[in-house]
Amino acid sequence: MARDPVCGMPVDEEKAAATSEHKGKTYYFCHKLCKEKFDQEPEKYVKD
Repeated sequence: MARDPVCGMPVDEEKAAATSEHKGKTYYFCHKLCKEKFDQEPEKYVKD
């Protein structure tokens, strides 16, 4: 189970509403709005 990096909700990778790639890693989102927020400023949500 993945965690939406924007809102923190658990997300089933197979049922994710959206995905995004950043620096070679796939991120999973509960809703397309979370993906849009992430895509605008991914560094705000990525913890290296």
